[in-house]
Amino acid sequence: MKLNHKFLALALLPAMVLGACSDNDYTELDKGEAPLALTATKTNVVLDERDHALEAIALEWTTGTNQGTGNRISYTLEIAESGTAFIDSYVIKDHDQQVYKWAPTVDQLNHILCQSIGILPGETVSLDARLTASVEGLDDQVAQVSFTATTYKPVTETLYLIGDATPNGWSADDATAMTRTTNGVFTWTGNLSAGNLKFITNLGSFLPSYNNNGRGGLVYRTDDGEPDEQFAISEAHCYKVDVDLLNLTVNFTMTEGIEPPYSTIYLVGNETDWNFRQMNQDPLDPFLFRIGVFFVKGGEFKFGTSEGSWENMYKAPRENAPYTDREVQFIKGFDPDPKWFLQPGETNLAYKICLDIRPGAERMIMNLYTPYTEMYLVGDATPNGWDLGNATPMTQSTSDPNIFTWSGYLNTGELKFSADRQSDWNGAWFMATGENESPTGVPQRVLFINKSDNACQEQYKDISVGSLDFKWRVTEAGNYTITLNQLLEEVTIARN
Repeated sequence: MKLNHKFLALALLPAMVLGACSDNDYTELDKGEAPLALTATKTNVVLDERDHALEAIALEWTTGTNQGTGNRISYTLEIAESGTAFIDSYVIKDHDQQVYKWAPTVDQLNHILCQSIGILPGETVSLDARLTASVEGLDDQVAQVSFTATTYKPVTETLYLIGDATPNGWSADDATAMTRTTNGVFTWTGNLSAGNLKFITNLGSFLPSYNNNGRGGLVYRTDDGEPDEQFAISEAHCYKVDVDLLNLTVNFTMTEGIEPPYSTIYLVGNETDWNFRQMNQDPLDPFLFRIGVFFVKGGEFKFGTSEGSWENMYKAPRENAPYTDREVQFIKGFDPDPKWFLQPGETNLAYKICLDIRPGAERMIMNLYTPYTEMYLVGDATPNGWDLGNATPMTQSTSDPNIFTWSGYLNTGELKFSADRQSDWNGAWFMATGENESPTGVPQRVLFINKSDNACQEQYKDISVGSLDFKWRVTEAGNYTITLNQLLEEVTIARN
């Protein structure tokens, strides 16, 4: 068995329990003549990750002797597999001298045995601990004690939700990450749809997984031939999901969710003549508010939370901040009143603004927007169906490049818009804000997603844009006129 050698100062192990002598007089002339002794509080240690934070064992020792020299005594503790003569041991070196105990937690001792000494998980092994007391000018004093230990394989440090009930569906590459709170314990809060789910431990791999054991608990699955029973979510709602892999339990608790502090946000500034222009709340993430603006006047701007009120506003981090400055501060009163400032050379241009109002993580993302020069109808409701390479083109307005129109016959079926006809279907899409949304004949919000643009993905903290595929459903065939405004992100699909 290959062993790994490692030095580690006890002073650098705050989580390990260290016992110190109450005598702080290092220059005590006589430490006595009692021989050095090393003892263990246990002779057989069975490590269990459920007790990961508890003391595994304590190795304690007497001071030994300095033979009245007045010199300090320092200690070196080594652990090795029995019979190896400490040739390649795990060494703990004490630089503070007055330490007479080493008490690792279950988690720490298991890590040392498996990662540093090379013991296999689940193996019971005999170990020797050797203490060496060193005094300048004297021969080293040595004491030894033996014990056995049984190791374990730690459960995963990552866990993901996967399934048609989860935000990112059955894609193992885009599975929804849970938050690890301690060994084997994970939590997540968010919206679940009616459907099924299970848990995987690694992105990109369906195995190993934790499945339903048939009684509402967890079972560890490592082979495709094993039962693949999943957890069923019967009602779409916001849930708090708590998983304990050490005790193989899972709890789904309906919750009201985490609501944004405000449901309306307004752009206010020189461009709006200091009137309050309402932004659109994102259909996927209620903490995000969006607006597209062609800036002519430029100048100052900030964001209000109530129409006409100059209190409780989201403001720039400093006066005359550039529009590229994403930092945001929320001001309850009137002052201070710093604002972003769009320079004269930055006007007569279109911008898209995304304001994230997550408390403590606010940010303002403002980017120059260049209109797409092409737009296509895609779907079985359109003349050319799902043939992306032969998708039906729309006509760009000569007066406003953000606007595209089309008139013609639509079948019953699905419809969305492609701005680039990217052959792998991972390009820029203008789609419905939810599945099977019905055209109303009046302006409706659209969801713009560029699946190949990291800047689009970074705006969403908990949603994978690559899995989104919402479409309008045309229920009545006939002649229609469609007007799409890509800057305002709205569409009108009206039957003639």
